[in-house]
Amino acid sequence: MDKHKLLIGEMFRLSLRNFRIKPVRSVLTILGMSVGFGVVLFLVSLGYGLQYILIGNLVTTQDSLVTMQAAYPSEANLTFFNKDIALLRALPNVAEVVPVADFSGEVTQADVAHPALVSMKIVDPAYFRLAGVAPTFGSVFSTSSLGVVVTSQTLTLMGLPTTTAALAIPVAFSIEYENTLLGTTTLTHSTQNVPILGVISDDTQAPLLVLPPAAVVVAPSFYQSVLVKADSVDTVEKVRNELNDRGLIVSARIDLVNQARQITNIITIVLGVFGITALVVSAIGMLNTMIVAFMERTYEVGVLKSLGATDVDVRNLFLLESAIMGFFGGAGGVAIGYLAGQGINFGLNVLASRLGGKPFTLFITPLWFIGLTIGLSVIIGVISGAWPAYRASKLSAKEAFLQR
Repeated sequence: MDKHKLLIGEMFRLSLRNFRIKPVRSVLTILGMSVGFGVVLFLVSLGYGLQYILIGNLVTTQDSLVTMQAAYPSEANLTFFNKDIALLRALPNVAEVVPVADFSGEVTQADVAHPALVSMKIVDPAYFRLAGVAPTFGSVFSTSSLGVVVTSQTLTLMGLPTTTAALAIPVAFSIEYENTLLGTTTLTHSTQNVPILGVISDDTQAPLLVLPPAAVVVAPSFYQSVLVKADSVDTVEKVRNELNDRGLIVSARIDLVNQARQITNIITIVLGVFGITALVVSAIGMLNTMIVAFMERTYEVGVLKSLGATDVDVRNLFLLESAIMGFFGGAGGVAIGYLAGQGINFGLNVLASRLGGKPFTLFITPLWFIGLTIGLSVIIGVISGAWPAYRASKLSAKEAFLQR
């Protein structure tokens, strides 16, 4: 009989035949691979979730990533004046400069008997964007909306509610500008009672009130620090070097982000190694299944070859069967890992809401990694079936019948 190639449809039917004949063994093999791939997906999703949470807390705005905070060393006892701010704005690669005035002051409210002593920042509205600071609820002030942003500790100190009920409550304040270098002291106060526009709910943040220069009768003429935004990520180092040459101490959020990314990448790799260990175990199990399947089907190989199947047909038949098994193992692993991660996310968010915390996502699964997992599972399936497929292709019809 002339040799001929099996058609694709015939290949699939013959490959799926073993699933029907040995369903329990096939299901257990696929389940073993699914568990291995599920563990990999679960752990890598955890690593990505940790990276997202950590970096997300560091970078709340795109501009904050290319912004640096600069100040003179404390022992220098120097401050920034308006002429210094103008010089910084004229530097190459500097897109924006926001001066920050830090003073202590008293804040009062009509229903509160005693004023509260808090730290105060007098800044332009752009401060929030460059510093990456955002209220938990409410909004920030702008050139058209006069108001203040406070921390929850400030509200507690004043005896006000630390919820949305604090919004729009009018407050007044007085501030003392003291410049030890010039030996001058200026006492100023709010132009009028201004409303609370936003609240930063962070119990670790000290009592703080952030207000615009327009909210006080006398705006500050000197500043303790500045926020300097570079025009791109590539020029951050150039601007940093220029500021350092001027004797300033510079801290950039991008440094924290890079360090955080390095830490989370290491965590993800370690978690991935544990997952790959489970994957190797499941791959060995699949290899064992394919070897057993080959030993049980030598007679079938002999029949196929006696009917005209070529060595390539037999090899492809075993490889296709192992690839299908690997595909289902990968798909099952994606389902197991993804559902397990989403289940934990749901449970943690329910717990957080009951305890009064904010919802968060601990497990994040990138779509590209899902595709990579399924593709890798097919490759591992083919590799596991390569040796049995080679043995089967080299087996002659006579040897196959004799080994039965």
